[in-house]
Amino acid sequence: MPVLPQKYQTRKAAITADFIAAVNEHIDQVMDGSLDQMYHIKDFARQLYIHPVHLSNTIKLHTGHAPCYFFEMRLMEEARKMLQNPLLTVTDIATKLTFDNSNFTKFFKRFEGVTPSQYRLQHAAASEVALQVDGL
Repeated sequence: MPVLPQKYQTRKAAITADFIAAVNEHIDQVMDGSLDQMYHIKDFARQLYIHPVHLSNTIKLHTGHAPCYFFEMRLMEEARKMLQNPLLTVTDIATKLTFDNSNFTKFFKRFEGVTPSQYRLQHAAASEVALQVDGL
């Protein structure tokens, strides 16, 4: 079985790391309000000066996950954080993450198994229990 040259393996790792850094930077910009639109794979590929198919294939070969996996995981991380803030409505969170309310609920439920409102209630209940345990 042929072995891939080390140079090629290193390049795959570099492309993947650069992509993940670009995703994190992009979502940070969306969160701080400096961008109001989500990028697509072609936008990240252009930023990294490679073809979108090459970017997608390289990330999938290197990690076993499609590029959207990293993007979605970061969005879920931000959504979970924001849902812990009772001052933000689910609609506010959806808008901040560039979703409409219905699509955000479907997106969130696909990953968490519960709607954002249910997640918020579960988190609030868990926090209450933790406070009661700490107070004992």
